Amino acid sequence: MDSGHDRRIASAIQTTNLADILERVLDKGIVIAGDITISLAEIELLNIKVRLLVASVDKAQEMGIDWWQSDPSLSSRAKKFQEENELLRARLDHLESRLAATS
Repeated sequence: MDSGHDRRIASAIQTTNLADILERVLDKGIVIAGDITISLAEIELLNIKVRLLVASVDKAQEMGIDWWQSDPSLSSRAKKFQEENELLRARLDHLESRLAATS
């Protein structure tokens, strides 16, 4: 029996199984959550909450998660909106200070 052939078959089966598992996880989604709290003499010094969601973009949007669309570091459209917002705030501050000066 060809052991190289057997290894290729086993590798192909493992790859297929891994691809199937990944497809299922992305389709259904998986959440991993954990909390870490550091206390000294019953005084909480540090509290870290870790939440990890692994899902496809479609599944995340179906669940109402779309934060990447409004994050300026991930979306050029969101970056443009942020820049426009900053300009409008500066203009508003300028107008309010002029209005306060005339009152």
